[in-house]
Amino acid sequence: MNMLATRGARTVAVAAVSVAAVLSAAPSASAVTKLTHAQATAQLSAAGIMWSSSGGCSNRNVSTCTSFDQINSSTISGIVTLKQSSGCTINITGGTEVGHASGTYSHWNGYKVDITPYTCISNYITGTFAYAGVRGDGATMYKSGAGNIYARESNHWDILYYNCGGC
Repeated sequence: MNMLATRGARTVAVAAVSVAAVLSAAPSASAVTKLTHAQATAQLSAAGIMWSSSGGCSNRNVSTCTSFDQINSSTISGIVTLKQSSGCTINITGGTEVGHASGTYSHWNGYKVDITPYTCISNYITGTFAYAGVRGDGATMYKSGAGNIYARESNHWDILYYNCGGC
């Protein structure tokens, strides 16, 4: 093999190794850490975040319960970040239980929580995040710098956490 061919082969090999290193270092879009209800509530309690259930339960398969079973770790980190950033009281009224709209980025799949629209947190969301239009169901939306969506439904904030919001 001549010197030029050897150098070319080496360049291709180095490029292939570099691409492989980048691809293996990049996080998988589908790799999401799920929490149990107990793990999530421990983190929420430690952060001073309340939760309530109209049914007084946490069974994921009952719509009147508030469950965090199979919630994304980044969703819990996101709501903790919101609490820390805003300094407001936060009460979660909806988690991963049945009864919410379906879809990839849904409550059931661990991407969303509902919170009580107390004045402090409502003022923080509308004063801090960018207005993002009106959702198909009429909910006014605000988008954080991290890309998370805060939608004001009739009696709660529906929050979609694509990520933990700077945690």
